[in-house]
Amino acid sequence: MNKGEFIDRLADRTDLTKKEARGLLDTVLDLVSETLLQGEDVKLVGFGKFSVRARKASSRINPQTKRPIQVAAKVVPLFKPGKELRRQVEKTLKVTPTGVAKK
Repeated sequence: MNKGEFIDRLADRTDLTKKEARGLLDTVLDLVSETLLQGEDVKLVGFGKFSVRARKASSRINPQTKRPIQVAAKVVPLFKPGKELRRQVEKTLKVTPTGVAKK
């Protein structure tokens, strides 16, 4: 599902127009982004936790040249699903040899 499809479904499930649904989604995403940029976590009980994590600088091997390269330290966003979401996914979706079987 992409952002446009998400907006369509949000509008269908609420009494909002697509324009209002887009505004609502943009506001929520902006709020999550702003909170993460301040170094704070966003915890949505039952859904999950958005946070930021620092990664150390490291040395890796370039698979094409087989030469070592240095990867700089950085800060990355992270999402950890909540227990309820994880249980629902495990209960609903099945693992197949080629990946995940959709409902």
